[in-house]
Amino acid sequence: MVRFPLNLGLFLSATLALAQPAPKASPTTAKPSPLNLNAPIPLDPDVKVGKLPNGLTYYIRKNAEPKNRAELRLVIRAGSVLETDNQQGLAHFMEHMEFNGTKNFPKNELVNFLQSAGVRFGADLNAYTGFDETVYQLPVPTDSANVFRQAFQILEDWAHNATIDPAEIDKERGVVLEERRLGRGAGQRMRDQYFPMLLNNSQYSKRLPIGTEQVLTTFRPETLRQFYKDWYRPDLMAVIAVGDFDIKQVEGIIREKFSRIPVVKNAKPRTEFQIPAHKDTKVVVVTDPEQPNTVVQVIYKRPEIKEKTLNDLRESIKRGLFNTMLGNRIQELTQRADPPFLGGYSNYSDFLGNLDAFTSIAVAKEGNVERAIRAVLDENARVKQFGFTPTELARAKQEFMTNVEQAYSERNKTRSVNYVNEYVQNFTDKEPFTSIDFYYDFLKKVQGGIKLDEVNTLVDQFIHNDNRAVIVMAPEKDKAKLPTVAQILSYVDDAGKGLTAYEDKTIDSPLLAKQPTGSPVVNEKQIKEIGVTEWTLKNGVRVVLKPTDFKNDQILFSASSFGGTSLYDLKDFQSARFSSTLTAMGGTGEYNQIQLGKFLSGKQVSVFPYVGELSEGINGSAAPKDLETALQLLYSYFTQPRKDPDVVKGFLSNQRSALQNQINTPTPQRVFQDTVTVTLGNNNPRRQPLKPDDLDKIDLDRALQVYQERFANAGDFTFFFIGNFKEQQLKPLIEKYLGGLPATDKTEKFKDLGIRIPAGQISKTVYRGLDPKASVQLVYSGDLTWTPETTTQLDALAEVLEIKLIEKLREEESGVYGVGANAAYAKYPVPRYTFRINFGCAPDNVEKLIAKTQELINDLKQKGALPTDIAKFKAETRRETEVQLKDNQFWLGYLQNQYYNGDAPDEILHENEQLNKVTVESTKAAANEYFGPNFIRLVLMPEKKQ
Repeated sequence: MVRFPLNLGLFLSATLALAQPAPKASPTTAKPSPLNLNAPIPLDPDVKVGKLPNGLTYYIRKNAEPKNRAELRLVIRAGSVLETDNQQGLAHFMEHMEFNGTKNFPKNELVNFLQSAGVRFGADLNAYTGFDETVYQLPVPTDSANVFRQAFQILEDWAHNATIDPAEIDKERGVVLEERRLGRGAGQRMRDQYFPMLLNNSQYSKRLPIGTEQVLTTFRPETLRQFYKDWYRPDLMAVIAVGDFDIKQVEGIIREKFSRIPVVKNAKPRTEFQIPAHKDTKVVVVTDPEQPNTVVQVIYKRPEIKEKTLNDLRESIKRGLFNTMLGNRIQELTQRADPPFLGGYSNYSDFLGNLDAFTSIAVAKEGNVERAIRAVLDENARVKQFGFTPTELARAKQEFMTNVEQAYSERNKTRSVNYVNEYVQNFTDKEPFTSIDFYYDFLKKVQGGIKLDEVNTLVDQFIHNDNRAVIVMAPEKDKAKLPTVAQILSYVDDAGKGLTAYEDKTIDSPLLAKQPTGSPVVNEKQIKEIGVTEWTLKNGVRVVLKPTDFKNDQILFSASSFGGTSLYDLKDFQSARFSSTLTAMGGTGEYNQIQLGKFLSGKQVSVFPYVGELSEGINGSAAPKDLETALQLLYSYFTQPRKDPDVVKGFLSNQRSALQNQINTPTPQRVFQDTVTVTLGNNNPRRQPLKPDDLDKIDLDRALQVYQERFANAGDFTFFFIGNFKEQQLKPLIEKYLGGLPATDKTEKFKDLGIRIPAGQISKTVYRGLDPKASVQLVYSGDLTWTPETTTQLDALAEVLEIKLIEKLREEESGVYGVGANAAYAKYPVPRYTFRINFGCAPDNVEKLIAKTQELINDLKQKGALPTDIAKFKAETRRETEVQLKDNQFWLGYLQNQYYNGDAPDEILHENEQLNKVTVESTKAAANEYFGPNFIRLVLMPEKKQ
């Protein structure tokens, strides 16, 4: 897998990596010592870091979340930037070859062994190649001594025992070329044009990890072996192990296995490539026939900030506060009646190589480049001219502190996977990792002393006229209307004229002007086997509770009731469809959406109402200390929805513009997906792609009325609460806020709209796109007998077919990069299943690969699945369930589904009984049952050349 860190649409703030150790007793007698900001950032003492005599570095941490699991990584501090001209793409190709044969795991035995241990290929077992590093990811169980020890053997084999068999190389060429094919399109074509300018013709601009087709097709095996020999060496390697194990035992295994790797004599120097600075502003305008939107990016590059001292740590907090406040301001611009852009942001983050960057991005509305970029840059300039306000800083500090407090409170519940990347970054980029204990204490000591002027002056560091790049990406059809380079420069340089200071508008009112009159719990039922309690309140509300200790600072909740948009005629469909979205945009009670966001700042509260096709409900979460606020907000969304015509007007205006862009420049994938949706929806009016004139059918008053009708009767809602609470402490809050909701005795049902995937055989081919690539979706569907056994058999059928598809289409035919087989099923409106098979490939291979897929399906119909594949499915399912049973999110979704479908809440306890019914014969029967006569073949092919 190629990792492409320079995603210009998704910059994230650069912050220090925070390790989170198990809680320790803190001394009570020690006096606080004065803080020496010149002192180095202390590394987390719970991480054992060592170095072998051959130069290999290792990081070991004991962590029992999840229990009996470990996350292992092999990190090579070498990526595509180190390739020679005739090796372009071979860092990534080498990553692929590690799964195609090593000394102790010939050919595909490595994948087979791990699948048999319950590790999924792709989902769990994976790797990625970046410009500067290659990282192998291996999550494994630790309750099997053999599997755990063999996992380290796999890491060692990857490190120096890859076989690099010429026959396997030739088979893998096709797979890598298919991965490259998947990445082709408008984004790639435009990137190829602006990358040399943006990266100032540095080595990075010439070494995209995916490589060139010429090299991938023609390179000789010895060229790949040379890359492996040069760069897979112990002084450039780290082994990372985090999990539920004995540290001394793991250190012993690492020393035993990795000390065997010899030191490379006369090793090639590991060059640290730079992206040279430039004095001018580089501007590039790129267009493409398949680019639907006009996007403007202004990138102020500057030398990377390396965090080494406590003062550096304090500076990073200031940058985080700056990003939060500026981000909130730009977000507010979208709340206007006529927003200046479809989307935009500015923030400071890491960039690539030796650089950080302050980046401003705007997606132009109706192609108006000037208005979009001026709006974002004006907000930057407003900070430069007037600064932030004291109230903004206070909120940002509270938000920052709340997030760190939550991490601190979860310090003994943090999952191993959350730690490993911190140690990867330490090895590859020398980013320090400290403990959450230290960081939380440090934040409490220093954040209060950070003054507004300190944060305000950061903008002068970030925005400068040198080493600056401006990129405009636009549809080809708009080329003649685009501004010139000189005009673009004038927009950037002239921003900030005629500005006034930002006004921080807040209100100081309670969420609820009038407290609800509650009603008590009148019935209680225990389901002790799964630790669940059911309450029925006097107003008819049903509440399902599962207290857990999986997280210290998390309570998840949801609610649902039958009904949804199905109850409304087609003339009201769009108003009903958007009812919850438009109502939530109004805020609630006296608070508009912006004011509500400010009121909730610093609180761990999230509440979102929704109206779906068959049901409506609420999804939310809160920290235990903020649960009452969350329940007040929930009550408010039920009882005092708020209308904000200006915000809705702006939202619909932006939606209309975005939809028109899609019509003006229909991307191949969009056209194909619309065809899939309409075909599977049997051309029903409610399954049509959203068009600009559909938005004209939305009536805000009718949407609000629909929303109020859907949430008028809480008596037929079931609420679910999962997380860290005690039932008796929660009870008075439930009785007050849920017991106070309006309710009647009426019970609603959804309306069956009769929308089904059409029966029979259908074949549709869409001809769209410039690139020589195809997408295939094969869909089987039909009626279903709704039982746990049936759904388990469907899951098994999907997994055993996917295993075979990967073996046949990827490993044998070298025809695909990825292939998926997925079974979906639903009880309502009537029990139905949908079985989808999808892959991307070369247009010339479509018929061959579909035929191979049908051969595999026919084989399953005639013989059933192989016992080894069935064993893999069972191992993967059992391993997955072991972890899920300790996860709040799983329990919320599981219980909501069980109650929604009227199924037994304790069904999960009987999973093994259902798994034991999966046999060779049962998979044969399932294949014949579910790969039936209802078959739809959907293919996307490139446009036919005239």
